[in-house]
Amino acid sequence: MNPIPHPEGFVQVGVGDDGDAVVTNITKVSIRPGPAVAGGLRAKKVLKQNQTGKPLISVITVVFNGAATLEHNIRSVIGQEYDNIEHIIVDGGSTDGTTDILRKYDEHIDYWVSEKDAGIYDAMNKGLKLASGEIVGFLNADDFYANPSVLEQIARAFDDPAIGACYADLDYVHPLSLKTVRYWRSKPFRSGMFALGWCPPHPTFYVRKSVTDNYGGFDLSFRLASDAEFMLRYLESKKINVQYVPEVWVKMRLGGQTNQSWANIVQQNKEIIHALKTHGIPVSYIRFITRKVIDRIIQFMRAKTG
Repeated sequence: MNPIPHPEGFVQVGVGDDGDAVVTNITKVSIRPGPAVAGGLRAKKVLKQNQTGKPLISVITVVFNGAATLEHNIRSVIGQEYDNIEHIIVDGGSTDGTTDILRKYDEHIDYWVSEKDAGIYDAMNKGLKLASGEIVGFLNADDFYANPSVLEQIARAFDDPAIGACYADLDYVHPLSLKTVRYWRSKPFRSGMFALGWCPPHPTFYVRKSVTDNYGGFDLSFRLASDAEFMLRYLESKKINVQYVPEVWVKMRLGGQTNQSWANIVQQNKEIIHALKTHGIPVSYIRFITRKVIDRIIQFMRAKTG
């Protein structure tokens, strides 16, 4: 039997070291009406909560027909040493066996839902609404953590109450061999860097839930660059305090939507420039593109030299 949302909201469940469920509290959220299939520990009325000195980290995974990689993603979360994690998976109504994997790991996923959505950023917004952690971030179905200590490092970055977000480095890997193809080494943020083509790797970007509540989620008017607009809004426009951690946190398989064609890459860059102008940030198209090309070449060279 497939579990369904409780009328009073959704509950989160924790999985202890002994494998038993740990009941905590209830979070009230709303789900868009429709023929959804849902499950996870919340459907069993069990919920995690923020703890003193150990904030709950909500990891949001969005997926559509991702059966080939989703299990690796889930096991990557399960394998984290940090033990106050809420994993939420938002599926866009997959037909390839994705829901079979969700049911298989039902006792390890706090909440999952499978229903049609309006695309990846709509699914991400749904995940933000479902999240109850003090800290939120995204690990998409093709991605996995670089090592078991990543979420522990993220939690420690937020020990400083003045920090609103943090980010790190990312490896692009071959989808089958998982060999590093591009090494995206980031750098500490300074105002004006987005206009020079810089952007943190979004899969490594973790932010306080209070920030997303105050400043909003993903703008669906950006088809390919809503994640970039999301981050530049927080860092350039709202000027939240952010910390860069010089470690690889996430490995991303090549083949995402934006990188599927040159047309998508061009469109994404146009959207980022539009976002900059929308937020009143001066930008030179030539300097922006030149810097982006140089950075990408450097990323490939780093991967080759190891």
